[in-house]
Amino acid sequence: QVSVLYFARSAELAGLRSETLSVPRHITSLQLWEEIVKAHPRLAVIRDQVVFAVRQEYVLLGDQLLVLQPGDEVAIIPPISGG
Repeated sequence: QVSVLYFARSAELAGLRSETLSVPRHITSLQLWEEIVKAHPRLAVIRDQVVFAVRQEYVLLGDQLLVLQPGDEVAIIPPISGG
């Protein structure tokens, strides 16, 4: 189980700020994103803009293999506009 944190637009789309999800221990970053989108299909619209962080380190969506530990933190950070 991992702790998923949603920020800004991802929180709006998911309808919550955090939750615990059960995912495989060995999973690619893209597969992890797909598991999160299964739980919250509305997140699919930000796929190409989202920044993903696992254990407070940025991860690109792709074939990168993650080895998750119980309680690891996954953050979904959409693009932040500034001015």
